[in-house]
Amino acid sequence: MSKPVVIVGASMGGLRMAEALRRFGYAGPITVIGDEPHAPYNRPPLSKEVLAAEVSHEAVAFPQRPATADVNWVLGTRAVSADLDHHTVTDSNGEIHPFGTLVVATGLRPKRLHVANSELAGRHAVRTLDDAIALRADLQPGAKVVIVGAGFIGCEVAATARKLGCEVTIVGPGSLPMLRPLGHELAAEMMRRHVEQGVTFRMKTNAVDLVGETRVTAVVLDDGTTLDCDVLVESIGSHANTEWLEGCDLDLSSGVLTDSSMRALRVDGTPWETVFAIGDVARFPNPTFGDESRRIEHWNIPTDTAKRAAQVITAGFQSPEDLERVASERFAPIPSFWSDQYDNHLLAYGLTALADESRLLDGDISADCVFGYYRRGEMVGVCGIGLRSVVQGYRAAFA
Repeated sequence: MSKPVVIVGASMGGLRMAEALRRFGYAGPITVIGDEPHAPYNRPPLSKEVLAAEVSHEAVAFPQRPATADVNWVLGTRAVSADLDHHTVTDSNGEIHPFGTLVVATGLRPKRLHVANSELAGRHAVRTLDDAIALRADLQPGAKVVIVGAGFIGCEVAATARKLGCEVTIVGPGSLPMLRPLGHELAAEMMRRHVEQGVTFRMKTNAVDLVGETRVTAVVLDDGTTLDCDVLVESIGSHANTEWLEGCDLDLSSGVLTDSSMRALRVDGTPWETVFAIGDVARFPNPTFGDESRRIEHWNIPTDTAKRAAQVITAGFQSPEDLERVASERFAPIPSFWSDQYDNHLLAYGLTALADESRLLDGDISADCVFGYYRRGEMVGVCGIGLRSVVQGYRAAFA
């Protein structure tokens, strides 16, 4: 414990990691390095209820518990490289941070449109608090908002923008918004509810260029249509933040590949005993959903993976027997996510996007309802609009 546990990433995952280390008995030094200037805060509300109000750090900040009061927070600073053999991380100020254990919690960043006329004001993504503050300032009544991307974040922003009196058009390459996680029936129903609220959809299209001199004034689609635009929101996916780890003998093909103990794996598949990855950036096996390792971008995963990694790390300080016992325990967290769009409160458990079939299990699709999601006949997820207790009950069917 003479060298600190260094956690790179100061969002929810970094905070939960520090908390879990203390909870499981690690008393040594902890340093958390984060590229944002803000103390850890909750990201999901940024595209939901917080965006509809005055966006502030106070509205989303996580409480700091006494157990982590002695954590060294190095904020507004990026990790730029790591030397895993010599146990060091170098930050953007040139400072070298030695570690006994390294935890990668750097998460994701939004993908952006690559178009010829890209250097224009009025373009937004929603990932950070500062992103949400900038977008909220532009969501004025009457503003023409074009959202490129028809996933959950895009649809949540659309609902908030409509509440604020904006004109909203969603552009997406698929046939329906939120199609992969919701399935055809529920996705079609959610699209109907958005249209009922005044949202226009331009599905099966992509944005190929922007119009404007200093600020975006229109979006050009691949079918030749031009949409007037005062505010452009880009919600087209994300990249894992792993560039600072390049050259470190890690499998970075999609995030950081780990074993079930969250230990990062070398290219040859063997684990680094002192390097872990958690949260959105980690690609790990979950036996509930088969043998494939996956990155899971659901809100409970940073907490669950941080707990798992902390248990393994602290067991390693105790004895080889404790480490073997903890590492052999089954780790199979049930992913969950929630989404608020107008008065529609969606709650889901599992990996619904893996399904090849969905079925209405309860309620009325035009009101509150619950859908089950199945792969080769086995339930892999459940999602409901309302009926929260019913959704939670079905969770036990595959947990």
